[in-house]
Amino acid sequence: MTIVYALVARGSVILAEFSEANTNGGVIARQIVEKIKADNNDVNVSYSQNKYVFHVKRVDGLTCLCVADDLDARRVPFAFLEDIHQRFVKTFGQAILSAQAYGMNDEFSRVLSQQMEYYSNDPNADRINRLKGEMSQVRTVMLENIDKVLERGDRLEILVDKTATMQNNILRFKKQSRRYRNAVWRRNVKLMFALMFLLLVLVYVLVAFACHGLTLPTCLRRGLGLRPAKKALRQKAHQTKNAKRPCTMSMTEKSMRYILGF
Repeated sequence: MTIVYALVARGSVILAEFSEANTNGGVIARQIVEKIKADNNDVNVSYSQNKYVFHVKRVDGLTCLCVADDLDARRVPFAFLEDIHQRFVKTFGQAILSAQAYGMNDEFSRVLSQQMEYYSNDPNADRINRLKGEMSQVRTVMLENIDKVLERGDRLEILVDKTATMQNNILRFKKQSRRYRNAVWRRNVKLMFALMFLLLVLVYVLVAFACHGLTLPTCLRRGLGLRPAKKALRQKAHQTKNAKRPCTMSMTEKSMRYILGF
């Protein structure tokens, strides 16, 4: 859809207009303005002429008119007229009531040109289409959020699985560490007993060496109060000598007494 002509009028006095193409739309538009000037009511009407449609919006005696080449489109032309009406009133205010014909044309024709270009070519100009576009964007965002939630759910499931696996690994590690600790303790106990046995064997060897044999004969005799054979014989001979000595002394003493005449 293309808007090819637009005007703003107070009654039958045209204050500003702009034409996009060389058509007789301006002549027909003036005739329409002359026709509806006597009606003091606010109107929103459309007139078709050949391949063009004339859309008219009148509010508080100010008439905005545009010509479009699409017979079926009505939302965009009337949205354009509403926009033009608000801009015109905001720009000129009370000056509209006393303005001369084409008194605002130099300043406002550029606004008409810009807005005609915008509403003819920009899809956002149609409020319904804009809402549809916004709804489509919202739908896209919602789908993306749903995908993210589902992906997050998958990640949560993966995280739960990893957590369960980690717990199983921790339990397995605890069991393995307990078995390893017990094995180390048993090995240390065995090593301690082996060292004690080796120490006892070493002490036995040293004692056997000092006692002159594996059966420890010398140490055992000393422990039982026995003396070596030589020492025992020597003591026995000494005891025998001492026992014979009194008899010898007794005989000598008897001889001396005999000689001396005792």
